[in-house]
Amino acid sequence: MGASLGRDQSLQRQRDVVTTVRKAAGTRETVVVLPESTLGFWTSTLERFWRNELQGTHVTVVAGAAVVDAVGYDNVMVAIDAHGGRVLYRERMPVPVSMWRPWERWTGETGGARSNLLANPVVEVAGRKIAPLICYEQLVLWPILQSMLHRPDAIVLIGNGWWTTGGNIVAIQRASAKAWSALFGVPLVISFNT
Repeated sequence: MGASLGRDQSLQRQRDVVTTVRKAAGTRETVVVLPESTLGFWTSTLERFWRNELQGTHVTVVAGAAVVDAVGYDNVMVAIDAHGGRVLYRERMPVPVSMWRPWERWTGETGGARSNLLANPVVEVAGRKIAPLICYEQLVLWPILQSMLHRPDAIVLIGNGWWTTGGNIVAIQRASAKAWSALFGVPLVISFNT
């Protein structure tokens, strides 16, 4: 979906994504993983919409979104099924400077991403313990090592690489993730928007 992913907040875009999820899942009980920023801003209205759209299915959707408040935002993974949705994971290590600006609290500025450095190294989705990673975290040592201490069943990483057209950043992130997976002997799920 390129640059429009997460930026097109229209109801039609959400319906299109639901249709894609339903086609991918079919009638199976499954988990569908969507890229970083897929849902845009996570709100109670969006949660209710997805919950209603997933009625009658046995699918759990894990997708990227942002939770915004008056002073900044969290880059998150949410889990949604026919019973509702919840923030599953808050990014531990956002990209320094462009997203995470720790000096904001000293200067009185607002608007940057929060770093949840020591929080949620593993989370549970559909009865499985996963090590979640969002984009930049795939390249940083701390998040994966912290997660592996908790012996997850799988590594689930999401990213958004549309802005790297012509570059090799997404390929580097994929190679890094595959190396972590092989090193620790843990299955890997990757969902990237390019």
